[in-house]
Amino acid sequence: MKKSYIGLAFIILVFGIWVVKEINARYYSKSDLAEIGSAPRFELTNQDNKTISDKDYLGKVYVLEFFFSTCPTICPKMNQNMLKLQDEFLNEKDFGIVSITINPENDTPQVLKEHAAHLGVKLDSWNFLTGDKDYIYDLANKGFRIYADENNKAMGGFEHSGLFALIDKDGNIRCRKDEFGNPILYYDGIEEASIKDLKEDIKKLLAE
Repeated sequence: MKKSYIGLAFIILVFGIWVVKEINARYYSKSDLAEIGSAPRFELTNQDNKTISDKDYLGKVYVLEFFFSTCPTICPKMNQNMLKLQDEFLNEKDFGIVSITINPENDTPQVLKEHAAHLGVKLDSWNFLTGDKDYIYDLANKGFRIYADENNKAMGGFEHSGLFALIDKDGNIRCRKDEFGNPILYYDGIEEASIKDLKEDIKKLLAE
C-alpha cells in the first residue's frame, strides 16, 4: 500500500515539474531577437519639467529616438511612425517611448510640451527629453552611436539619422537579424516595412 502511495506521489511530482517547465518556456523564455548590450544610461528633463532617467524605464519595453521639434525633413515622418507605435500599444502598461531633442537651446520643457500636445500624444510613458547639449550629443554619438550633429548648411540647422533603438525590460538594446544572420542594430524610423518589423519585435519583448 505504501509503495502505491510513493509511486503516485512520484508521478505527481514529475508531472508538476513538467508543468512548471512548460509555463517557464512559454512565458519567460527569451525571444529570438539579438541582444546588443546594455543601453547607455541617461538622465534628462521631460516636457513636464521632471527628471527622467533610464531607470524609470526598467521593466518596460521602449523605443528611443533623437529628433528636434522644428525639424523640416525626416522628423515629421518619424513622429507619425512613433504615433503608430503609441496607438498600437496604448493600453500596454509595459511599453514606453523616449524622444530626445538634439536642439535643447530651443526645445525647452514648455516647447516640448506644446510639441507633444500638437502631435496628439496620449501615452503616459512617452517622454520628450531635453538637457545639456554636449551631454545629449555624447549620448547620441558615443553612447547609442546614433548620428546627430549641428550643420548650418542642413535644413533646420541640424542633421541626424532617423533610427529607432529598441530596449527591453532589462535595459538591453535588442534587434532582429538580417537575412545573413547579422543584427540590424537599429530600426529605420522612416520606412513602413521597418515599423512593421518593430511592432512585431516589441510584441516579442513584451512577452518575455
